[in-house]
Amino acid sequence: MFVRPALAAATLLLLAAAPVAVADSYETVTVDPTGTLAEDGTVTLSGTYRCLGNTGPAFVSSSVGQKSPSVRHGIGGTRAVCDGAEHRWENSGAVDAGTLEPGAAHVEATVMELHPQGGLPLPRFHAAQQQDVTLTTAG
Repeated sequence: MFVRPALAAATLLLLAAAPVAVADSYETVTVDPTGTLAEDGTVTLSGTYRCLGNTGPAFVSSSVGQKSPSVRHGIGGTRAVCDGAEHRWENSGAVDAGTLEPGAAHVEATVMELHPQGGLPLPRFHAAQQQDVTLTTAG
């Protein structure tokens, strides 16, 4: 199939101009400055979130990285209530013991909705935050 260059360029421009689901300024997620690391590798992270206007299920997800910026470990997920009020979130998840250690780490938290569109649940991001934290030993 032959596509004319002008038509291909117009299609790319149209796709580039298509609206992207972006978080509104009043929708937020924060990360507490400390997380805990248990002896068995269980990491607990927490913070707050605020979102509004979901039509599908929404979640607060989190990940943590430490030694390499390209290696991230998913740490649980919490169901989010998108009613415009501020709520607390706390996620726990296990990584292999010895993978992480107490000290500086980098956390990313995201409020994401599985937004029904055309019969398929597509991700719609309400808020995201990246933050340096300190992992402390759970005791």
